[in-house]
Amino acid sequence: QLVESGGGSVQVGGSLRLSCTASRDTLDLGSKCMAWFRQDPGKEREGLATIYAGGVATHYADSVKGRFTISEDNAKNTLYLQMNSLKPEDTAMYYCATSGDVYCRLDSDFDNWGQGTQVTVS
Repeated sequence: QLVESGGGSVQVGGSLRLSCTASRDTLDLGSKCMAWFRQDPGKEREGLATIYAGGVATHYADSVKGRFTISEDNAKNTLYLQMNSLKPEDTAMYYCATSGDVYCRLDSDFDNWGQGTQVTVS
């Protein structure tokens, strides 16, 4: 149901914007807790940012605070992750996910995942 896009290769210090879309008939993103995660092979999955109720509340991991911005476009039923000042350690597969947790934190139970989009920074 969730489809990520926007990944690619970028130079250090560059920017990318990731998107996550779903059919509104099956999933209204604005009514859910949404989040971005990433995982590099051999490393644990890392929660990056959450957003709830169209932006009423957001939370960020310390590793991306000030560089990444999570947002939603309810008209397009799309979640975004704007990533600036990218570093080599940002290289990973990036995933969006949804949760029914109204507290919407990085340690919430996320039960619906996209297939991921690869980001490579060099």
